[in-house]
Amino acid sequence: MRRPNCHARYVPGCPERLLIAPQDLRTADPIVAEDIYAGLYVFAGQVENCEGRSPFLIMPPSREWVRELHAFRWLRHLKVSNASLTRAKAQSLVDDWITHSARLDAEAWSLPVVAERVFAWLNNSPLILQEADHDFYRRFLRALYLQVRFLRASSGAMPYTPDRLTVLMAELAGWLCFSGKERYVRSTSKRLVAELDSQILPDGGHVSRNPMVIVSTLLDLLPLRQTFLSRELELPEGLNRSIERMMPMLRFFRHPNGSFAHFNGAGATPADQIATIMAYDDTRGTPVSDASFSGYQRIEAGNSVLLMDTGSFPPIEQSIQAHAGTLSFELSSGVAPMVINCGAPSCRQAGWRELARSTAAHSTLTVQDKSTCPISPRPFDLDGRPLLCRDINVQSERTLEQGLETIKASHDAYGPDYGIRHRRQIWLSVNGRKIDGQDDLEAVGKGINKGRDGYAIRFHLHPTVQMERDSVENIVYLGLLNGEIWQFSAKDVDITIEDSVFLSDIHGIRPSKQLALYGFASHVSTIRWHFAHVTNA
Repeated sequence: MRRPNCHARYVPGCPERLLIAPQDLRTADPIVAEDIYAGLYVFAGQVENCEGRSPFLIMPPSREWVRELHAFRWLRHLKVSNASLTRAKAQSLVDDWITHSARLDAEAWSLPVVAERVFAWLNNSPLILQEADHDFYRRFLRALYLQVRFLRASSGAMPYTPDRLTVLMAELAGWLCFSGKERYVRSTSKRLVAELDSQILPDGGHVSRNPMVIVSTLLDLLPLRQTFLSRELELPEGLNRSIERMMPMLRFFRHPNGSFAHFNGAGATPADQIATIMAYDDTRGTPVSDASFSGYQRIEAGNSVLLMDTGSFPPIEQSIQAHAGTLSFELSSGVAPMVINCGAPSCRQAGWRELARSTAAHSTLTVQDKSTCPISPRPFDLDGRPLLCRDINVQSERTLEQGLETIKASHDAYGPDYGIRHRRQIWLSVNGRKIDGQDDLEAVGKGINKGRDGYAIRFHLHPTVQMERDSVENIVYLGLLNGEIWQFSAKDVDITIEDSVFLSDIHGIRPSKQLALYGFASHVSTIRWHFAHVTNA
């Protein structure tokens, strides 16, 4: 569909008024408002000083920068500013965008960006329309209506990605806020519920297997539910059902220190956003332990929490942020993280993105330093490069053996090339003070290919973990942030200490360390390793 002319003077079907402004659950920072008023636009880690020029007409420094600019989510920062001139800037910038809408960068009209802009304009409409004259009110309403209509006409051709949810939620938000559009509310609600049923799995995870998609979806879905209630319209049961499924998964992916596990594209934890969402959780119960539909397991005992990826790869269209971290795990003791995955970098460190998605960036096993699933060299028609996986069989089960919580999982991704199936078993003691693991490299197909059977088992450590190697035994002592001392040991293979990086810190990339076990499957095919709590410092 051709992009609409938001500066048009007459738009058939345009509503008479806005009835309500949905709440924005994202937190705001008045410092950002001051920067914008001064002409400094800091998006995607890049700064542009517009010096009196329109930010919408300058040459943008990057694709990510221009997308954040045109998404207008930054309007919330202007709303919390105490300066009346800063708040007036909101109306001026929206008016500027409407004026130039017909000749803006193509990124300004990509459907995900349009959806974000619709949300932002609706959320911040009281700010934008503050002391506005009638002509601006009508111009704003026409531009907003045209964008909602644009979403409705274009969303059907979108690929099967999380962006489809965002677009449908934004469209529904528009119809809910416009006067006289109740019939569109009903039809769009049905489409959104169908999409939620398709993308939100029975255990509340998202089909992409990215924990952060749950967060972003709930940030927009919860205000939608409240808008239905505020307008005294019947709440679609499927919408509420999806919210109730997703809420427990927030607790599932959280470590005791509040950070999210770093699986399949999860980067730095937006602690403020998660805390806001969890305030809407009425149950506040213990998180589920078996999320087998999403392909994850969680074990808690004593102060220890272990999360493990035991799932298959997502569908190709849902895999543009997915990682090849099969059978990787994360471990924390109380508020102290210990074993982690490297995580996902922010857009400021896009050069690390491919490395972050590799199997070597996860606490699991690799054969010949190859990932369990390669990344496509091109994006096809997607907004990113998907994983290109063969038919990989991932199996898992959870048992209770002699009082110990046990996870057993395996995959055959290395079968076709190397004749190896990776099987991992992890046991957690009742008091949480000992974690025993075993990795087996089993022969499949024509058998293990000698000379091409080198393996590495990596345990990436959080940057706060301090290490000291025992000078006699094959043991490494680990000092945690909370003062606890743990030891790591392994049988039949030497422990190597190597450099690593933590890509998901809110302050940027941080250097860290990893413990690595190297060997050859034809020589040592069963590797046993152990984490044990020693004492408190």
